[in-house]
Formats: sequence, structure tokens, C-alpha cells
Amino acid sequence: MPRYNKTKILKNSSEYYKPLRDTRDLNIVTQYATPKMYHPTVKERSKTKTTQHIWKYGDRLYNLAFKFYGDERFWWVIAWYNGYPTEAHIRNGALLYVPLNIEKALKVLRA
Repeated sequence: MPRYNKTKILKNSSEYYKPLRDTRDLNIVTQYATPKMYHPTVKERSKTKTTQHIWKYGDRLYNLAFKFYGDERFWWVIAWYNGYPTEAHIRNGALLYVPLNIEKALKVLRA
């Protein structure tokens, strides 16, 4: 289930993108609308089973995603759930909560 699975696709032919279209020999630039992402409420978090992970030197979000979901592309779910924009923002020793059910976590995300 990719991140942009249900995101609106936009076709953009504005003059602003003319240089880009010219260099790529395109008539229209295809873009994805910015998805609206929501942080789970306390009630939603209490219904979501998680496991804990203490962040240490050398950890990577994509490795955690592969370990728990079998797909490294879901690294952003762990980052979003814990309120970190990137792994560079996570300090050693930080406690991360990893939602165990990816489908439920994605459902809460797109509520």
C-alpha cells in the first residue's frame, strides 16, 4: 500500500513549469496533490498495538520498517507516528513506538 495510493493526481500545464516541460519534452507535468496527514488521537493510539524500540547509533527507519512490515518503504509511518520528520531528528536513547498493524496505522493516518 504505497503512500500516494489514494492521493489525487494533478495535471499541470502552467507557464511556471514550461522550462521543466521543455527540458523533459513534456506537454503536461503530472503531480500528486499534497496529502492531508493526521496524527492519531489519544483514543486512536490506545487502540493501536505498538512495540517499543530504543533508538541507537546506526539505526535506520527503513530497517525498522522492513523488520516490522516487511517493506522498507513504510519508514515514514514510524517517523510520522512518533512525530519525527526524519531520522536525523531522533536522538540516541529516544523511545519510539512502532505500530504493529500497518493497515490500521494507515487508516488512522488518512482519517
